[in-house]
Amino acid sequence: MYVRLILAFIISLILVLIGMPKLIDYLKKISFNQTVSEYSLKEYKEKAKTPTMGGILFIVVPIIVTLFLAKGVLADLKMIVILLSFAGYGLIGFIDDYIIVIKRDNEGLRPKQKFIMQLLLAIIFFIIYRNNVSLDITIPIIKVVLPLSWLYSILVFFMFTGASNAVNLTDGMDGLAAGCSFISYIAFLIIALCMKEYQVAIFISSLLGALLGYLHYNVSPAKIFMGDTGSLALGAGFAAIAMVLKQELLLIIIGGVFVWETLCVIIQISSVKIRKKRVFKYTPIHYSFVLDGISEKRVVRSFWLLSLICAVIGLVVYFI
Repeated sequence: MYVRLILAFIISLILVLIGMPKLIDYLKKISFNQTVSEYSLKEYKEKAKTPTMGGILFIVVPIIVTLFLAKGVLADLKMIVILLSFAGYGLIGFIDDYIIVIKRDNEGLRPKQKFIMQLLLAIIFFIIYRNNVSLDITIPIIKVVLPLSWLYSILVFFMFTGASNAVNLTDGMDGLAAGCSFISYIAFLIIALCMKEYQVAIFISSLLGALLGYLHYNVSPAKIFMGDTGSLALGAGFAAIAMVLKQELLLIIIGGVFVWETLCVIIQISSVKIRKKRVFKYTPIHYSFVLDGISEKRVVRSFWLLSLICAVIGLVVYFI
């Protein structure tokens, strides 16, 4: 089993390292470059020349490697949910990216359209999942079990939409979202191994290898961005894995950086609408630190460290 785990990581890493330059060249050739929002800081305008949709490769590679190395994966309900959610939300992101690139603006799918697509996928996953597993959740540390019944469907929706959009909000600097995701997925790999969910562990190991390969081209100065294609898939992957491992609430701790980014945006928008005043200099919050004179590289490394702290705390809570 551990041999397959290592193979999943290495094969995915090599495939992405080899395939990414070809994808970058192709995306440049067809002018699939990043479209930077008019609200972005001026120093980020140059990133409009960087290709996007790099998430395609770290979605396709782990799925193929997992199907190859994990025996009976298509007969495993948990794996079906994980792979479908990972690919499904990646597809939503791809459609969004495609529209953005073609129109040459930052609109993409309308919020209502994206919401409906995310809602439909969440409903499908719940229907597939509900008759085969417990719809209870366990509160960490105190180990109190809460039977949710049909309310679990609402939790599933918030997990998938919340996690996917949270990673999307965090994806604003070279290596930021990918690096934080890499660290958070390591925590879930450890939990999967402890629970002897080896099929899930193989997928996570493969994804870690693919993400590391992607990071090689995404750290500053980034040669490619993941786009909504990658960020929505990564977030949905978190939600699906937390759901099948029955660690729904632990996702909030392990993904603490993503939760923080999202809360800051919600607070900022609410404050502007209600009080007509900003709480933060800029949101997503990582831009505020740049405005304070901190370099992008330092901000990214600080967020990686914070993500590591959240992952460690999450694991401590799991083992208590």
